[in-house]
Amino acid sequence: MRYYLPLFGSFDNFLRALQRSSCLLSSDLGKVIKPNVVFLRECGLSDCDIVKPSVPVSRMLTTNPERVRAMVACAERLGVPRGSGMFRQALQAVAFLNEDKIAAKVDYLKNTFRWSAAEVVIALSKAPILLRISKDMLQRKSKFLLSEVGLEPMYIAHRPIITCLSLEGRVRPRYYVLKFLKENGLVDRELSFYTAVSTPEKYFVDKYICPHKKAAPHLAEDYATACKGEIPTNFLFR
Repeated sequence: MRYYLPLFGSFDNFLRALQRSSCLLSSDLGKVIKPNVVFLRECGLSDCDIVKPSVPVSRMLTTNPERVRAMVACAERLGVPRGSGMFRQALQAVAFLNEDKIAAKVDYLKNTFRWSAAEVVIALSKAPILLRISKDMLQRKSKFLLSEVGLEPMYIAHRPIITCLSLEGRVRPRYYVLKFLKENGLVDRELSFYTAVSTPEKYFVDKYICPHKKAAPHLAEDYATACKGEIPTNFLFR
């Protein structure tokens, strides 16, 4: 108990961890728990990262240390070095996935987004969570981004966060807004797709919708409708 309380930060946090994993107390403290904590700290993870609820990394506490080292090595092979800000996400992405499943998912990403071997490495180093997105969702996103928006595979590989955002609730509605503004002559310059879909909601509304209240008073309502998964008549482009 004297070891766990400082690690988890409070008795309540420790109790919640016990409710998630009863193996915590039955695992060998000296041979499993402590070596894993020391090693994960050496990888640049904070105690908060290690014990954070609902994150696969927390399950590593009770996992065989050799397997934990294998997971870290796998995360590094994604192109994410230990100690980097993205390393926790990389470790979370590969945790408890075997090598065959990871290799199969990498091949699927290459085929689906038409990425080269180098491009898939770039994408995964920036957004390792791609490994956790379902194949069906990746297929739908690639079809939209490549075919409808017309983005180049390399463009997506260097900005993979756009593949992690909600297609129905964010990416598609914002694209419709950009296309509406362009087709109706409401902008006199090329708008950045990446900036539009990655920016916070309030900023997007203030920058792309509010300035056009007079010319397109229905735009805010149409955007809200599109965010619900429906396509307003004004967003039915020829």
